[in-house]
Amino acid sequence: MFTRRAFTASGLAAGLLAAASPVRAVGLTRRPVVVELFTSQGCSSCPPADAFLGDLAKRDDVVALAFHVDYWDYIGWKDPFGDPLYTARQRAYATRLRQRSIYTPQMVIDGIAHEVGSRRDRVEAAIRERLEASRAERVSIPIEFGRRSDGPVTLIVPKAATSGPADLMLAAVDAEHVTEVKRGENSGRVLADYNVVRSIVRVGRWTGDELAVTVDPQTWHRGADSLVILLQADHGAIWGVTRIPL
Repeated sequence: MFTRRAFTASGLAAGLLAAASPVRAVGLTRRPVVVELFTSQGCSSCPPADAFLGDLAKRDDVVALAFHVDYWDYIGWKDPFGDPLYTARQRAYATRLRQRSIYTPQMVIDGIAHEVGSRRDRVEAAIRERLEASRAERVSIPIEFGRRSDGPVTLIVPKAATSGPADLMLAAVDAEHVTEVKRGENSGRVLADYNVVRSIVRVGRWTGDELAVTVDPQTWHRGADSLVILLQADHGAIWGVTRIPL
């Protein structure tokens, strides 16, 4: 599904990117803050958080992602975007963040903090704190990419000092879905969901050396509107992020 090669010369990486078009590099001092919403169409308290995520998705300084969990499916409505893998991702965060339990709606900010997803003031404060953090406090590793039309995508993470390894993750995202819910706690409501993650896979392992990964389109969900690439440390912190429109 994907191939991986590590390069020690930056010229080789630059050559790979030059061969693909268009090319974009994200190396801003203030990279976007990643906000992950764990939600469900079977949860009556989730729609306000879903709407809030839609607002966050319009911002340039935020990368907003909605992960639909499956543990509310039993009460009458099976969320069409729910996936046990997303529930597992939320449980992993709960362990890292020392939570007693998981809940919806939950927003995880940059992989290191969480708030109730409908509490706009608290979430906004957490985002602002991350944006204002110093370089020493907030790791920011640029991720470059190149692509030929609708073919494979080449991802490159540069060589950099690191305190440990990180996973290079690829998420396929749908911009918006509108669903008429016919059963469960939200029965009779028409729900709008934004930046819905349809798949997420690990495509590489970064250990501080320059890394180049070429990913085939079959790796991600067909029909997605964009790809979001995350560089995520083993302790959960997001170290890098970029968005690729499809």
